[in-house]
Amino acid sequence: MNDAIVTDRLTKHYHGRRVVDSLSLRVPAGSVYGLLGRNGAGKSTAIKMLMGMVRPDSGSATLLGEEIASVSEAARQRIAYLAEGHPLYSWMTIGQAVEFTRAFYPRWNDVLVDQILDHFELSRKQRYRRLSRGQQAQVSLALAVAPDPELLVLDDPTLGMDTVVRRDFLESLIQIIQRQGRTILFSSHILGDVERVADRVGIMVGGVLRVDCRTETFRESVRKIVLEFVGTPPDSAEVPGLISCRQVGTSLELVLVGYDDDQRIAVEQLRPQTIEVLDLNLEDAFIAYTRGPSRPLPKFAREEAPC
Repeated sequence: MNDAIVTDRLTKHYHGRRVVDSLSLRVPAGSVYGLLGRNGAGKSTAIKMLMGMVRPDSGSATLLGEEIASVSEAARQRIAYLAEGHPLYSWMTIGQAVEFTRAFYPRWNDVLVDQILDHFELSRKQRYRRLSRGQQAQVSLALAVAPDPELLVLDDPTLGMDTVVRRDFLESLIQIIQRQGRTILFSSHILGDVERVADRVGIMVGGVLRVDCRTETFRESVRKIVLEFVGTPPDSAEVPGLISCRQVGTSLELVLVGYDDDQRIAVEQLRPQTIEVLDLNLEDAFIAYTRGPSRPLPKFAREEAPC
């Protein structure tokens, strides 16, 4: 099996609005895939459709080679899901939550659960409702990985955590990722997190998957070009691959997908005094790409996973 997750034109409407629009996505087996997008972009709805919690209006999807509408019990045992907010029965202790969850899985690694709980300094006697948001996420992680799933799906797992707890959670996640053959799909609002752990990213804008490529490909492709003029800069620029254009004093800041010879020539035709080409980190590239003006965004064609 080359792909752990495959969707084909997966579509969902709410109240007449298309929140997920013809999503065609492939998550290679063994990869860590970060699904990104601003609030309302359709990430959580897409994940809930994959998990069978929301029925798509049209299109299809497979998890571990099986259609989402009829995933077998055997396949479900190989899939784990961490929902946003980490919902569990608040009256339970951590130990009761472990015993309750274990009843649904024929394969269960109690040693791994204890290792994770010990790592996060959590006791099985603690009640779930008295845990912080970060501690609840840590418990959810322990419960999710105890059945040793092949596919782990996480919907914004670090939401609400402080910086130290989030970093500790991610380092634990990285250790889990390193176990051979595991595939992880996760959404996050923290782009630094994604940059640390994801080898591929998909970016949704208005329900449409606009980017699907290796993380470094996206980061290296989005560039900021700062043009300095003697006087007032032009109001706009016609440059191939333009995402956004902004005046700052006597400068014109362009954000482009790529910066090839054709783009360089178009920029030089504006006759700036100086041209500065700046690289962006993943967070800056994401912000620049998704907050541009209302214009057709340059779309990243699907890039095949490396061999």
